[in-house]
Amino acid sequence: MNASLDTLPKIGAPATRALTGAGYPTLRDLAGVPRAELAALHGVGPKALGILQSALEQHDLSLG
Repeated sequence: MNASLDTLPKIGAPATRALTGAGYPTLRDLAGVPRAELAALHGVGPKALGILQSALEQHDLSLG
């Protein structure tokens, strides 16, 4: 399954709310953002970060 850059992958409601609230409503918005910055958000853990990184890699993108 190819992740869409226009949505967030299924990472759980708390992580989705945290990212949207921090101004990252789409996968595209996360390209280049430092992992540590995202990990500091309440609800965003190692599992969510791994899913996001994998989804970005499908588009030759990456977290910072």
